[in-house]
Amino acid sequence: MKLSVVATLYRSAPYLAEFYQRATSSAQKFAADDYEIVLVNDGSPDNSLQMAVHLTESDPHVVVVDLSRNFGHHKAMRAGLEHARGDLVFLIDSDLEEEPEWLTGFADQMAAENSDVVFGVQTSRKGDFVERWSGHLYYAMLNWLLNIDHPKNITTSRLMTRRYVNALLMYQEREAVISCLWVLTGFKQSPQAIKKHMTSETTYRLPKKISHLVNAVTSFSDFPLRMIFYCGVFVLTCALFYTFFLVVNRLYTAEPVDGWTSIMVSVWLLGGTIISFIGIIGIYLSKIFSETKQRPYVIVRNIYGQSGQQH
Repeated sequence: MKLSVVATLYRSAPYLAEFYQRATSSAQKFAADDYEIVLVNDGSPDNSLQMAVHLTESDPHVVVVDLSRNFGHHKAMRAGLEHARGDLVFLIDSDLEEEPEWLTGFADQMAAENSDVVFGVQTSRKGDFVERWSGHLYYAMLNWLLNIDHPKNITTSRLMTRRYVNALLMYQEREAVISCLWVLTGFKQSPQAIKKHMTSETTYRLPKKISHLVNAVTSFSDFPLRMIFYCGVFVLTCALFYTFFLVVNRLYTAEPVDGWTSIMVSVWLLGGTIISFIGIIGIYLSKIFSETKQRPYVIVRNIYGQSGQQH
């Protein structure tokens, strides 16, 4: 099979019909009749599943992977990639903020540059000032804390070769952030500037971005653990210098040492530092706990569609 178009469904009912028509048109122009459209229902609470299943009854190119509950966007995307059979895989969101017509431009750039991946990069972030500011802060912190060069303002939409997708699926982490895996997998990846539309209010508010950042950093970097060591060395050095100062001050000037204020500040400072360090270690322990249980990252309830019967 030449092409697989993969998209996830969550509250996608208002957009699904138009997305299907536009994705089908783009796929037919690129691959004629040799394509499939894989839709992953990520426990959507609306009637997205019923609409998608109805599409499988009239179009044999459509495959619907129905997950048993909501597992999250990143895990649903991975499930879609696992069920895609195409030599090229076009991953895209179904909410029409990203255009299915980008497939043609991505394919042209892939052929011209001999790339394994062509991905979209927003020319400017959508949303209000707070969303744009938090987005810039998120990527700044991410690139500072991780050992990989994560592109800024990337989109879900990307065209990938089969060998790249196979390499991506070799990772077995249960709590991984797929955008970091995209980078970590390597191969030649080419960005393409795009303009993302705004069809609905974003669900990635500041608290969710902070949670996403913590998950990404603790999944891909040991920097916080090393930071604990360096901070401990710094605090110990400062304490030794201050101790030396107090001893010299007492022996040569006979001035009394400051009392309760300095003691209380030291107690609160060191207490807060220790608690925060224990919290960082606790996050890493929770990651280890989750990975060692080897639970499936998603559970597929059913697969609909003629192509799906071949899996």
